[in-house]
Amino acid sequence: MQIAIASGKGGTGKTTVSVSLYYFLSEKYNNRVQLIDCDVEEPNDLLFFPHAKIETEKKVFTLVPELDNDKCTYCKKCVEWCEFNAISIVQRLKFAEVNYELCHSCGACFEACSFDALRQIENPLGSISNYRTTFGAGISEGRLEIGSAMQTELIKKVKKQADSEQQIPLLDAPPGTSCPVVETVATADYVILVTEPTPFGLHDLKITVELLKEINKPFGVIVNKANLGNDDVYLFLEENNIPLLGKIPFSKAYAENYSRGELFENIPEEVEKAYQSIIGKLASIIN
Repeated sequence: MQIAIASGKGGTGKTTVSVSLYYFLSEKYNNRVQLIDCDVEEPNDLLFFPHAKIETEKKVFTLVPELDNDKCTYCKKCVEWCEFNAISIVQRLKFAEVNYELCHSCGACFEACSFDALRQIENPLGSISNYRTTFGAGISEGRLEIGSAMQTELIKKVKKQADSEQQIPLLDAPPGTSCPVVETVATADYVILVTEPTPFGLHDLKITVELLKEINKPFGVIVNKANLGNDDVYLFLEENNIPLLGKIPFSKAYAENYSRGELFENIPEEVEKAYQSIIGKLASIIN
């Protein structure tokens, strides 16, 4: 079973919840839990695991077209077939160019070309690393090549590290509701939304709820910093029959632990109780 952790708004504590669930679920399920950081533009789960040991690291690439100007007739058929406007051809100037930032490696241009004027080359996409941690089944992260806009392609590849047969993968999604988030939650069996009891938190929660309903994903909500803000988020959940998985109170001591990257040391009692309650509810979903 795959569980994705997402949030419409950055700063709600999604990373804190993701790594904490990895910790508490690993205790309950005999270390059969994976953490997969799908926030490939800014992966930061590993910050809380200073003793993690790297096991494997590999560069990953996408296959993109390269134009052979000696064979190209500048007929523009490949341009017409490209749905992403990645190929530019100016017939009068005999100019042809591929924009790799727009290319999605779909292969349509190869089908379109009748003159063998395109060949496949590797374009750097980023890297995928796997780490061994002192508990759990380990962490995998994708790290996007600087300047690349192909987040979803790398997320697809890093999700292949998930072992849903032997482990329980936790997919830490990027914030927001754009394509990288959709790609992350696409294979998930259940989605946990992390929000906060503020007007901004509720606004972005509503957008994310609509997204998950549209793609027909079961989900529940965790309210972080629950003793701050107002009650509007709870009224929204109740009015829309959305499961409330738990409320994690704001704790200054816990925030200080976070700032030092020490989430698993001296966990405040009220925070640990909140997570244990959440784990109890998730257990019925996982089992």
